[in-house]
Amino acid sequence: MEDLKLLVKDDRNILIAGHKRPDGDCTGACIAAYRYLKESDPDKELTVYLEVMPERFSFLEEEEEIISHDIPEKTFDLVIALDSSTADQLGAAQKAFEQAKRTICIDHHISNGSYAMQNFIDVSASSTCEVLYGMMDEKAIGKETAAALYIGIAFDTGVFRHSNTSKRTMEIAGKLMDKGIPFYDYIDKCMYEKTYTQIQLLGRTLLASMRVMDGKCIVAVITKRMMEFYGAKTEDIEGIIDQLRITKGVEVAVLLHEIGEQEYKVSMRSNDYIDVSKIAAFFGGGGHIRAAGCTMQGSMYDVVNNLTEHIEVQMKG
Repeated sequence: MEDLKLLVKDDRNILIAGHKRPDGDCTGACIAAYRYLKESDPDKELTVYLEVMPERFSFLEEEEEIISHDIPEKTFDLVIALDSSTADQLGAAQKAFEQAKRTICIDHHISNGSYAMQNFIDVSASSTCEVLYGMMDEKAIGKETAAALYIGIAFDTGVFRHSNTSKRTMEIAGKLMDKGIPFYDYIDKCMYEKTYTQIQLLGRTLLASMRVMDGKCIVAVITKRMMEFYGAKTEDIEGIIDQLRITKGVEVAVLLHEIGEQEYKVSMRSNDYIDVSKIAAFFGGGGHIRAAGCTMQGSMYDVVNNLTEHIEVQMKG
């Protein structure tokens, strides 16, 4: 792949944007792209847009305010969309993307339809950070860029446990470790450390979970009322789906997060043979074979019934 520096050499005013409700891969990719381009050309005008900055990754910003939650009203020379399979996933950055002189998309989702002027999509990559690494000159990757890339890769691979982890993924992680980053500290801080609120929400969700399909599917719901009771934020839900997935005998884990009146954000994970990306795509979402999501309307029971119907079809097949 072409070096990112060369791709943007003629662009002065650049917006780097991630998807709505950014996760570790999205956040890491946005910050890594910023660091890499800023170090190569300090005169470039770079804006990074993230809808929110997840608290667990906030140390990546350090003392410098590089994240913007508002987008300047102007036409950018270039908008780089990261980890977003569709333009509407960019949220408030979608308008700037559509009005930009030039657009680039860097992603790894199989559901990406190549919506930018230039698209760099590698569905075999573990993460967008892995794709981004392939577009960088290894010698020009500084310690801060390496930290952001490592965190993104570790997040999307579940600390190198998920099936999307390849030999190349591990080799890249090793090269990033060689930059002198405290990777052991990052793993604890970003993946395992939890606030008391997160522990309470996790416990309550697991307690109310239910197994269906002879225990092969586990379902849990997080209601708005639960979120309000514990004073939880959306980011406090991270990791709960993985705790459901590792339940013995379970093939598919489903987590519903109530986001509106009869509206749920659905997260799905599978272990061995169910392709949850197909199910998510049917309901207008997307993702990977073993990890996918979508947004669905209806009562909690309707949503669960519709999802389990599709899961059952695959199980019988």
